[in-house]
Amino acid sequence: MSEFRVNSITNQDGSAGPQICGVSTFSGKSGVQIPSGSSDFRRQDGGGRGRGVFGSGASPGNYNVMDLITIATTGNSTDFGDDFKVRQENYASFSSSVRGINAGGYNPAAFTSIAFFTFASQGGMNDFGELQTATYANAGCGNNIRGLSGGGNSGSTHNNIIEFVNIASTGDGNDFGDLIEGNRSLGSGIASPTRGIWHGGNTSDPSGNEVKTIQFVTIPTLGDAVNFGELITARNSHSGCSNSTRGLIVSGQNPSNLNSIEFITIATEGNGTDFGDISTNGRDYQGSCASATRGVNAGGQTPSKLNVIEFVTISTTGNATDFGDLTQKRRFLQGCSDVHGGLAQ
Repeated sequence: MSEFRVNSITNQDGSAGPQICGVSTFSGKSGVQIPSGSSDFRRQDGGGRGRGVFGSGASPGNYNVMDLITIATTGNSTDFGDDFKVRQENYASFSSSVRGINAGGYNPAAFTSIAFFTFASQGGMNDFGELQTATYANAGCGNNIRGLSGGGNSGSTHNNIIEFVNIASTGDGNDFGDLIEGNRSLGSGIASPTRGIWHGGNTSDPSGNEVKTIQFVTIPTLGDAVNFGELITARNSHSGCSNSTRGLIVSGQNPSNLNSIEFITIATEGNGTDFGDISTNGRDYQGSCASATRGVNAGGQTPSKLNVIEFVTISTTGNATDFGDLTQKRRFLQGCSDVHGGLAQ
């Protein structure tokens, strides 16, 4: 089949017209008009569709189900496929615009498994490789190239290890650096294309040793995390999500369940600021994902297990609004998307 491509278009008077997806259109003395209606441009690799996926968890039995949402459209989730492992006690989740990855977890002990799925193709997860250190209650972030897993618990030890993988390939985790302190049940999911951020957590068991620490790394450059600021409220077992400029820190516990949301500006070190509240009366162990405009939270417990999905508009402070329901009530789930803040948007 023949292919015709136009590198540039100008008006008859030589000026560049309005642009759609970076392509100039005609205006003024033009001989062509772009038709009205849907402008649904798709990437050749199938990525960047605005999909969010929430992974496995427990309720109280173990589930390896994965749920799919379209972030721009409220409604109930649908079945995406299955993880080949049931991942409890939180795990790291990160993604590119094409792939989502889960790393680590617990069932019935900490393990090293890394698995991936393709956003454009509903179905089960595939083996990716192994973390260097078996861990659970770790947290993930990344950009379109690298995915990072930080912190967690390796059994009796809280660790400060950061590992990374190259998302487009498969293989085992590599040493990136260390967190400021050994934390488990910390939150992440906050990233720009250059920065990855972890927040909160607890430094020892039992719960009650929550911290306010916010710390970050420069994703393209190996090295240890450095201080970013502090949360308003120390917390663990919470979640986070972001667009490329603003990160949200959502609910959690200290030691009772919280319903508060805080935000930070990713490019500027500083402390958390009040954003609003979730709709449920205290919630922890939920998962989050985001697009450039919306942050979405799903599942968790109050302590009753939940199937609630709700969202906020990231650029506008305020309380969360109902989005829909998960296919299964569960906690310990994690979320990721193909349009989050770590991806160039």
